[in-house]
Amino acid sequence: MQIRGIIPPVATPMQANEDLDLPRFRWFLDHLINAGVHGVFVLGTNSEFYAMDEAEKQAVIATAVEHVRGRVPVYAGTGAETTREAIRLTRMAEKEKVQGVSVITPYFIAPTQQEIFDHYRRIAESTSLPVVLYNNPSTCGGLKIDVDTVARLAEISNILGVKDSSGDLQNTLEFIRVVPDRFSVLQGRDTLIFPALQFGARGAVPATANVAPRILVEIYEAFVRGDLAASKAAQLRLNPVRLSLTLGTAPGGVKAALALMGMSIGPSRSPVAPLPPEKQQKMRAALQSAGLIPN
Repeated sequence: MQIRGIIPPVATPMQANEDLDLPRFRWFLDHLINAGVHGVFVLGTNSEFYAMDEAEKQAVIATAVEHVRGRVPVYAGTGAETTREAIRLTRMAEKEKVQGVSVITPYFIAPTQQEIFDHYRRIAESTSLPVVLYNNPSTCGGLKIDVDTVARLAEISNILGVKDSSGDLQNTLEFIRVVPDRFSVLQGRDTLIFPALQFGARGAVPATANVAPRILVEIYEAFVRGDLAASKAAQLRLNPVRLSLTLGTAPGGVKAALALMGMSIGPSRSPVAPLPPEKQQKMRAALQSAGLIPN
């Protein structure tokens, strides 16, 4: 299995009282798949995994697998602060028949690189599923997976990829340099997808694919067919949208953008608040510039 393409970290629909909205979740999965995405990733950072209990996580995974019905691969985030919990979540996801898991580094403690290696090794040994490493220093207290550690982990047979959300293109390119061909490096910084593809990235896990999935798919598909000008143009069209998401506390920006586009999936869980009106106007302008809502 080679992990490739545009794989949205699916924002989780919520009811007004912040309970899960699984009917809306099914609708949203159809919306993304119909836009041409190459997989869906539930329970990622953008999905508010940190705000859900284990029963809710299982409900989200089970709903996704049942509803997608093999149209695209379903990946699930099973990261946790301890190896023990990450293994338990990974085994649960495997029981629910996902096609792979993505595991973020611990986000409160600061383990050594050897401890990070052992953490991922033990998770991989606990499952037959493909495992994707997740490097996101900005949300994990600066903790990162070093290039040498990624190279060591890439030798484990079912560790098949890494999502790099460092925002450091040099770091992404170093990951690409040290891993075998079977291993996929996925860009996690939406504004850098086109240059990452040029150097050998196999795709991306972009938050903006919730908002502008067709633009994201065009970046990738145009690149694959050799139309670099079209891929670059789609990337530049996307970038103001991605930058506008920082107007809110993540993932509030994604949900605010969808609401402005008439596709609300409800609120984020508190304490993440709705975008105030003055920031909504700035976001509206970015969405208009990308042709996502009319002027």
